[in-house]
Amino acid sequence: MRTISVVTPVHPPHMRFLREAYESLRAQELPRGWRWEWLIQHDGEASSELFSDDERVGFSSSSPSGPAGARNMALARSTGELVRNLDADDLLLDGALTRDVEVLLAHADVGWTTSAARDLLPTGEVVSWEFDDPAEGVLEPGWMLDAFIADEWRLPVVPGSLCVRRDLLLALGGWMALPSSEDTGLLMALQTVSRGYFTATPSMLYRKHGVQQTSGHVHNDPVDKELRYGMIVDRAQALRNLLAQPTTPR
Repeated sequence: MRTISVVTPVHPPHMRFLREAYESLRAQELPRGWRWEWLIQHDGEASSELFSDDERVGFSSSSPSGPAGARNMALARSTGELVRNLDADDLLLDGALTRDVEVLLAHADVGWTTSAARDLLPTGEVVSWEFDDPAEGVLEPGWMLDAFIADEWRLPVVPGSLCVRRDLLLALGGWMALPSSEDTGLLMALQTVSRGYFTATPSMLYRKHGVQQTSGHVHNDPVDKELRYGMIVDRAQALRNLLAQPTTPR
């Protein structure tokens, strides 16, 4: 049986959303011969009996280290050949995991996928993302970084929808060690070294609420943001420069 590992970092304000995230995951149907596992990593010391009756779910906790550290600790427990992101406050839509698996099975030269998303408002209303999505299909290396820089750090895709080959994720060191935007940092590194694929069918609902990380002070502080995004861009460009260097025969 082949496995896709779903990784979810969580901190106390988001624990209340886990039940809905679980229900959206449990509703997923996968291609024949595939299964999912769910690695929940609490960012801080905690224990939980949530979903203890489902052997596919593993809950663990570790010393507080921020979202990147929590994601990487969950990754360390994963066994799947593919790793799919699911933030604790978001929901998967029908067919999300199947589409990820099918794309990566069909395209051996593609290392990762992202997909369209919809916003879930506090009222329960579901609305389209405010920006235009790229066309469905293969994303060539470097395109996303160029768009990210040209649009003043606006991502052309939603990193929360990322699914990636585990070996590639490990080779890049997992999620980038930043206080936030760690998923953007990973995505910019991935798009530098590998082709990606964008799926136009929405795969997730991105929940809007008052305690989400992207609404916090640290995430939006202009000095912090400039340093953080500058580091993300510098890392991606350094990877691009290394790949562009000719190899010397031994």
